[in-house]
Parts: sequence; structure tokens; C-alpha cells
Amino acid sequence: MDRIAAGVDVGGTNLRFGLFREAECLQENRQEVDLVQRCRAIGDPGAVQDLVLGLLSEGIQALRSEYPSLRRIGVAFPGFIDGNGMLLHSPNIPGLTDFSLQESLSRKTGLEVMVENDANAAAYGEFWALRQERPALQDLLYLGLGTGVGGGWVHGGRPWRGEHGMAMEVGHIIVVPGGRHCGCGNRGCLEQYASALGLSASYADISGVAAQPGSIAAMARDGNPEARMAFRTVGETLGQALAHILKVTDVTVVRIGGGLSAAWDCFSGTLGHRLERDLIPSLRGRLEVQRGNSDDLAGMRGAALLAMGLQTISL
Repeated sequence: MDRIAAGVDVGGTNLRFGLFREAECLQENRQEVDLVQRCRAIGDPGAVQDLVLGLLSEGIQALRSEYPSLRRIGVAFPGFIDGNGMLLHSPNIPGLTDFSLQESLSRKTGLEVMVENDANAAAYGEFWALRQERPALQDLLYLGLGTGVGGGWVHGGRPWRGEHGMAMEVGHIIVVPGGRHCGCGNRGCLEQYASALGLSASYADISGVAAQPGSIAAMARDGNPEARMAFRTVGETLGQALAHILKVTDVTVVRIGGGLSAAWDCFSGTLGHRLERDLIPSLRGRLEVQRGNSDDLAGMRGAALLAMGLQTISL
């Protein structure tokens, strides 16, 4: 079996391309692309799809120019993705609905392509890394805090996708009934409060000033009350949602990743308190909730491993 594949991690503000030999990253390339704004500016769905295909194929071909034997590509993409790699809808990237991403990218590049929800891929990347230390590990729950909020559950050593590929779309659990409008069509979803965009929205609501997540984190660490309150919203809503998820999944090991996890110190305390309060008593004190792997490769690594088919191999 071929143990080399590329892993592509698509985010709202950057694209990351990595070449992997099993779990080892041999090379990483990054493109700073505000995909959300570019797709919104284009508007036309066909042109949006062409833009995404063009950006992904360019990055893949750059890897292939150095590794001509590359044949397998795993793409971690934010959105609702069915078992055939069809992107049914991406709430945070405008214009992407009913997009045959897997088939189209395979045809454009001439390579074997597997498209997976970004949080599912990151969950598997986290699981693989942790299982090297804990060979008996079977289950891991992952929440990714980026432009939105994604969730992945590795159950019995494999990503749990559900019957329609929609499992673990935890960013769309409603935590504030009638709250902020979400790209999925509902209001008050978790990702409107616990994502990077949600943090900025909370800070703007409280202070009347627009600011980027990194700046809000710096202010919170300096004791700014508005910034700390915005992070309190992140922790409260995340703890509330996670408590309900764990009542259903009963998973011990939980990892929190994504760009906003870099500010773990700003919201983890609130998250822990709210989680403890909302959990059923029999789960209290039995969980391991931590920030994800600090090498920040989980999405790419998981996508590449899944493209290799290594989820079928006993670790």
C-alpha cells in the first residue's frame, strides 16, 4: 500500500498543503487566501467553484512538481459533505452548494482525491498522534474553533460520519435561541459565539469596536474587561454545547483545536466551569478535555492518512 499522500486543509483565510509519509509531514506549503471574502465578491456559484478548484489544483501541482510519484490527495474542507465527497453546503464559504468537489478535483488533477469534512479529518489527525502514546485508545472527540466550529468523533478507531455524512456538525447546535443568524439558516448556533468570527462579534457587541481575534486575545491577557467578557462567551457556550455532546457520545478524551485554540488560556477556565455545571453527575471528574496537538497539523495529517486508507489498518 502507498504510504505517501498529500493533505490539504482548507480554511476561511488560508489554504495549507502538506506532503505526508504516513503521519510524518515531509513538506508544508501555505497560501494566505481570504476565501470567504473572495467567494462572496464573486457571487456566481459556477465561478466560485472554479476559483476553489483552481486554488486547490495549483497547490497540489506545486507539491507534485517536487514529488512526481504523488497519487493520493486528502482534502479537509469545511461544510456538509456526503459519503461521495459531494459538498452539499458550506455555511461559511459563500456560493458552495451541491458541489461535486471530490470528482471535479480528481478530474482536474488526474489524481485520486478523497474529500472529508475538515473537523472529521482533524479529529483523525489528533487521534492518530495520541494513539502512538496510547495504543488502546479507541475514541476521541474533537472540536475545531476556526472561522466556524466543527466537530469530529473517532469511534472504534474510525471517523464516525453518520448515515448521510452529517454527524458531529456540532457548530450548529443552538445555544442561544433566536440569537445571531448563522450561515446554515438557523439562529443562535454555537459557531456564532465560540468561533473566531463569533469572538469578534461578541467583542463588537460589548465594546462597539471591531477587532481581530488575535488582538482581542492580547487585550484579554492584559486584563481588558470587554475582551475578557467576549472570551467568557466563548467558554460558556462551548462548555454548554460540549456537556450535551458528551451526554450522547460518552467519550473520555476531548481535544479542542483550530486557530482560536491558541487563546486556550483565555477561555479554558470558563469552559471547564460551565462543562462541570452542565454535565450529568456520573460524568463529572472522568473527562480529559485539553487543547489539541500543538504542531497544528491535525487537519492535513488526518486528511492524508484517510486518503492513504490507513483508517482500515490496526495501529
